[in-house]
Amino acid sequence: MHPAFSVIFLTTLLGAGQGLFLALFTAQSYALFDLLPPQSGRTFYAFGSLIALVFLGAGLAGSFFHLGRPERAWRAMAQWRTSWLSRETIVLPAFMGVVSLYGIAHWADWKPVVATLPSGITIDATVVLGVLGTILAFALFLCTAMIYACLPFLREWHSPLTVLNYVLLGGASGFTLATAFSAFVASDLSRFFAAWAIIITLAAFVSRGASLVRNARLKPKSTLQTAIGIKHPRISQKSQGFIGDSFNTREFFYGRTRFFLRSIKWLFVFGVFVAPILLLSAAMSGVSMTVSLLAFVIQYLGLIAERWFFFADANHPQNLYYQAIA
Repeated sequence: MHPAFSVIFLTTLLGAGQGLFLALFTAQSYALFDLLPPQSGRTFYAFGSLIALVFLGAGLAGSFFHLGRPERAWRAMAQWRTSWLSRETIVLPAFMGVVSLYGIAHWADWKPVVATLPSGITIDATVVLGVLGTILAFALFLCTAMIYACLPFLREWHSPLTVLNYVLLGGASGFTLATAFSAFVASDLSRFFAAWAIIITLAAFVSRGASLVRNARLKPKSTLQTAIGIKHPRISQKSQGFIGDSFNTREFFYGRTRFFLRSIKWLFVFGVFVAPILLLSAAMSGVSMTVSLLAFVIQYLGLIAERWFFFADANHPQNLYYQAIA
């Protein structure tokens, strides 16, 4: 498939924003049970929510470059009963709205008590918003991933690993971003976030590695023989019937050599997994703002390469016919 950079930026930016929000609420949940020191609502939670919204908004803005008629984007919501894309367009603004309310509630210190646990721990409005935001964050991961995982004819995508990879890669980038963010405003949380970022990145490495192994072993179900109904053992395509390119050759081929594809694979393996783990491990020994920020930048650039590879790796069945232009 031809990778569209608007979709690449959409999925990676949204993932980082979702992951950052999950990291913020994870810290609040730990602090609720006295497992971490409490943080300033304005400096940490409100400002962190704003950064998450910036990433979510940038991803949403990037998606419009992929639309032929951006002014009709609202119509995508109409098919929510059957389309994962429609569900994504509903869940995304809902999630952004909850993140906004979460940040505003912390900024205004608006924390009316909603419930009290038997242990005496009070549940205020920000906790309720955090739980709702967490549910929407995972729902958004599911919707985004299922846009691709629900397509049975693209076998490289049609797997539960696609959903798992979107969740883990987004979580890894978000917690790595939280490590850098906390190094600036809440250094006592940096090691906590760095440890979780390493754990999630390792889990993502196992999951993404499993998908790479699985996809490498896939064998085409269709051949030229089955496509045209002729059983002759030697069939080769010589021409499409015209000498120029077409929509099919532009949108369903990535237009690069196999060597380039393999190079991108090893590039993203290093950028998404190896380098961030090494940098985060170094940051944990003596938390450095520069090192933790560098870990996020490298990991995000690696995610761009990973998402490019994700799209390019999918082999559309129509490519059996469009193997050669002339």
